[in-house]
Amino acid sequence: MRSRSPRSPRRTDGGESPGGDSGPSGGRRWAVALAAIALSLVIPGTTPASAQQQLPQPPRVPGVTAALADKGPIGWDVYRTLDGAARLRAGSQVKQFSSYDRTGGNDDGFVGTYSCLRITAAGCVIAEKTGAGQIESMWFTRDYGSMVNTGRIRVEMDGVTVLNAMLQDVVDGKRGAPFVWPLVGNGNDTSGGAVIKVPMPYVNSMRVTVQHNPLFYHVSYREFADPIGVRTFNPADRADDVITNLRGFGVRDPKPFVPGAPVQANTKDVAPGAAASFMDLKGAGWINQLRVRLPQVVASPRVVSDGRAFGPSGGSSFRANIHPGNSGVRITRRYDPLIADQRTRLKVEGREIAVLDSGPSRPGLWDNHIIEVPQALTGGKFQVNVATEFISSSLDVNEFRYDVHSKVGNDWVRTDIIDVGPGHTSEEAAHGYVIRLQTWNGFRAYRYPSNPDELSRSDAVLNDARLRITFDGKSTVDAPIGEFFGSGLGEHDVRNLMTTIDGSFDGWYQSWWPMPYAKGAKVEIVNGSGIPITGATVEVATKADSTVPAKLKPGGSLGYFNATHHRGQTVNGADWVFLQTNGRGLFYGATHSMRGLIAAGNRRNYLEGDERVYVDGAASPTLYGTGSEDYYESGWYFRDGTTYAMPLAGNPSHEMDGDGCQYDCTGAYRLLVGDAVSFATSLRFGIEHGPANNEPGDYGSTAYWYGQPDVGLTETDGVDVTDEASRTAHKYTAVNETRSVLESTFEGDNDTAPIRRGTTTATGPVEFTVAVKQDNAGVRLLRLGDQATAYQRATVLVDGLAVGTWMQPLGNKHSRWLEDSFELPSSVTSGKASVTVRIEPETGAPPWSASRYRVLTR
Repeated sequence: MRSRSPRSPRRTDGGESPGGDSGPSGGRRWAVALAAIALSLVIPGTTPASAQQQLPQPPRVPGVTAALADKGPIGWDVYRTLDGAARLRAGSQVKQFSSYDRTGGNDDGFVGTYSCLRITAAGCVIAEKTGAGQIESMWFTRDYGSMVNTGRIRVEMDGVTVLNAMLQDVVDGKRGAPFVWPLVGNGNDTSGGAVIKVPMPYVNSMRVTVQHNPLFYHVSYREFADPIGVRTFNPADRADDVITNLRGFGVRDPKPFVPGAPVQANTKDVAPGAAASFMDLKGAGWINQLRVRLPQVVASPRVVSDGRAFGPSGGSSFRANIHPGNSGVRITRRYDPLIADQRTRLKVEGREIAVLDSGPSRPGLWDNHIIEVPQALTGGKFQVNVATEFISSSLDVNEFRYDVHSKVGNDWVRTDIIDVGPGHTSEEAAHGYVIRLQTWNGFRAYRYPSNPDELSRSDAVLNDARLRITFDGKSTVDAPIGEFFGSGLGEHDVRNLMTTIDGSFDGWYQSWWPMPYAKGAKVEIVNGSGIPITGATVEVATKADSTVPAKLKPGGSLGYFNATHHRGQTVNGADWVFLQTNGRGLFYGATHSMRGLIAAGNRRNYLEGDERVYVDGAASPTLYGTGSEDYYESGWYFRDGTTYAMPLAGNPSHEMDGDGCQYDCTGAYRLLVGDAVSFATSLRFGIEHGPANNEPGDYGSTAYWYGQPDVGLTETDGVDVTDEASRTAHKYTAVNETRSVLESTFEGDNDTAPIRRGTTTATGPVEFTVAVKQDNAGVRLLRLGDQATAYQRATVLVDGLAVGTWMQPLGNKHSRWLEDSFELPSSVTSGKASVTVRIEPETGAPPWSASRYRVLTR
């Protein structure tokens, strides 16, 4: 969505006029001051400290921390340490449970066929795992976004119930902190889904159960090889600082404040076909913020927005965050001028600033009031109180959104967004929004006045002019400017945790991804649009860091930042691939521009496509989803085209039959933070286009990830349990073993390619000896087996020491081959050239299936 009309906005002057040149902004420098807002934000329904539970904890190991184990951030550090996003996570794997169709079809939850792993007295188990780990994300949908019929959700960590409540109440925020917006979101917040983004670590086990079949769902989690540094989730920890920080998504840097970070800015023209260098940084350090401004670009005219209206004697009020060092504040108010002669009084801090007049009726169009508030009312403040009052109207007075900019130096910095209406009740509550004598609430899909030729040139610049960044001599960022910042379908308003597009007059495009470099970095704009770019400004905030070079060397702990772009026609029968790469890395998500080419019928059928993610050469996907809008954490085709924004997922644009869209086009983003996908040798992250990869489309995507070209795992051995020579060489034994031959398929990309080979099952202990590298930092076992029977479960020992339980709750009688994994911690493998693995199936569990074991040494 946008915050202004691209042409001739209505201005109501209540103070000094905006002006000044583009230049270094004070925007980053107010992050510390804004932390004080934590004390004044309302977090309804909070949990008292007395509710803390006594939870089991792992033994403390002196001098050993989670960071040293390379697990990545644990618990609330997922959000508190975003400055560490470049640190690779060799010690964790992201996996997912979901309701995906086990046959490879499109029955991903419509009747709940595959939604329950098992049924217990408490209900439908949707996620269950043994060992140490952390739940990162839960998403649900049904009934157009209502979760009422799912009933209660129960989350158990290490044998203790940490959440037991009606799922609808949880995603509505009624349980209180930390389960409040935007760590949770309901069907209105997400245009049809429901999310829980509270990171929940566990030492030994986790289980998620819902009272009734949930239909569509995902549960993403991380697995750790050991419990070092892990403490069980405490639901009484309110994490107020995290909530405050996340509520600023899209308007301020979510990373910890860096005092004194130097800011550099350059303004240049870029001719068609030319490349212009805006920044050439020397030495070792980080780019902590990147901003781009393109004055010639205009906002896309079609906007879907929700709002409210009030009648005589009515009005509204809310709190707005501002920069304390401002020299004035600008408030942009979106309204619907269908209703004629709306006259409204706007007050700031109790003082009348302006009388707003909508004028005659103009159906089908958006308009804005732009109000400037003098420094006398705003200087030195973190927040101001804003109120509107009804004066007169032919019917009532409506309002849809308020954008708040603070003038800092010569720059206007967006410091808050108050999106009002039935789709933003959580955002309203966070800003203390109150409406009196409401007469209407609902949604509108209108247009701002626009010039088609100007819009076409603008879209060409955003689509075909690229941002290119070179770190230490290698260009790892090369993506269209629009898509890099979150919108590949023109200038649509974007606000997520790591990038933003401010569609207001002279608004900035901002990125907060931390980008390390050992020797230097170069920032360029490459103009492939055929349109001259005039007056482009690029600004970076940097930090010198002499420790970076060692960490960016092969085998080091940091990865280079990458933004990998891909554009083209979808291929029948093949996933659209966001990223396919080799080496070590961490995948953080993508911006996705879907231009459907379905001329008739269900023109949004391209959204019936599941994501499938393959890590480190495993034949089975570690993530398998249920639909494209499901992956973007919404539902029901984004509630038939309703745009939305949350910190980690959103749908900023939906275009139809114009504005550069031939039929139906969708722009979406998804960021993975705690659930960023770690890989040690390779990654293939793709998504279907249509229920059987069968719908035509013109797709574009930009993937955000960190990586290094060297590998972190080496296959050092393997046991083919169906081959006598291999069994003998590895001293393989199995008690009560049965041999057979299986002809079946893998799930995912290989669900149509049957494979025939021998397999075994055993009800007694299985033992074998395998080679590993002596200087290893742990070992991964990959087991190829038959998953026709779910909940195979066994105790794993290494050289006689128990290291955990290998439990696999997944089952599939259609695509029966599964290659799953188990991590052996370095405490039992380091310094050894070989290890003896013993797998003891547990009493009452199904027979243990195996056809092959592969040994990957870290």
